[in-house]
Amino acid sequence: MLKIRNEIVEKIRATADVADLREALQRAVELEHATIPAYLTALYSIKQGQNAEAAQILQSVVVQEMLHMTIAANVLNAIGGAPEIEHPGFIPVFPGPLPMGVHEGLTVGLEKLTRGLVYNTFMVIEEPEMKLHIPVKAPRLHAATPTPAPPSPGYATIGDFYKAIIDKIHELGQGIFTGDPGRQVVDNTWFPPDLLFPIRTVSDADKGLTVIIQEGEGTSTSPKEPGRGLAHYYRFAQIVYARRLVADPSEPSGYSYSGPPVPLDPAGIWDLYPNAKTVDYAPGSRARYLAEQFNYGYTNLLRALHTTFNGSPDKLRSSLGLMFELKLLAGNLVSTPIEGTTMFAAPTFEYTPTSL
Repeated sequence: MLKIRNEIVEKIRATADVADLREALQRAVELEHATIPAYLTALYSIKQGQNAEAAQILQSVVVQEMLHMTIAANVLNAIGGAPEIEHPGFIPVFPGPLPMGVHEGLTVGLEKLTRGLVYNTFMVIEEPEMKLHIPVKAPRLHAATPTPAPPSPGYATIGDFYKAIIDKIHELGQGIFTGDPGRQVVDNTWFPPDLLFPIRTVSDADKGLTVIIQEGEGTSTSPKEPGRGLAHYYRFAQIVYARRLVADPSEPSGYSYSGPPVPLDPAGIWDLYPNAKTVDYAPGSRARYLAEQFNYGYTNLLRALHTTFNGSPDKLRSSLGLMFELKLLAGNLVSTPIEGTTMFAAPTFEYTPTSL
């Protein structure tokens, strides 16, 4: 489970100032976005038409991270804040830590998809506080996941972070909901109404932030989000254990990794240059040009989301539509050989406000 410095959680619990709550929610928006470039790089490394099961799992998690980012922005808007997205500091440095120094020692990079990457990074990011023991009833392709230790002294969990925000919203009450209701982002083309809805009350905020907790972690009794699909940790585990997680009445947990195979053929993965920067590609090269165009498209996406979350909620559909353009740009980039190597160009996710 991800650990966060306890003083961040205690500051939320101790404050009586709505400005501190707005700051915490801005950090939440940043945190929910921070994993998306890493997950997308792994997704983009899959060759077209290959490793379809793993691609579907990664895609589903990315979509839900976008949902979480939107929920956090809606809560921030509801209490009179304004999400800040379109600026260089919003994008994490890769490889590097997550925002707020979450999980000290964890380095998140931009790499091709491997079971090791999913196990050592993605499952660490999504690990629940109360993890279920679910057996693998197939040849094990990776070591068993260790039982998570309690947070070290001086640390809390991301679940604690969100729960502290929820508790503080309850404590400060309905009076903090001073934001313009017209800024609430709701588009049920992308997300169902039980997951994305206007945040107007204490109860709405509690419900929305609880969605974030449960979609990442599941519950203490089930690997599924209540009434929905698998939580992110258990989705990723299917890639590592090469089997779908299915109901299994013979197991105490009620589940096992014994369903249809989830293959990961290395021949269906582009051998991407890890943790690339645009300057790593030779000036004038096709890789350099495509990396710059990708970054321009990515920055356009952030700009569009900033506009959406700051008074133009009807633009969510067109904003998320830019992700399809980004996928096309990525497809051209990752299939481009890097001159003088046997590797292929990778996206760098750098702030690029103008097309070069």
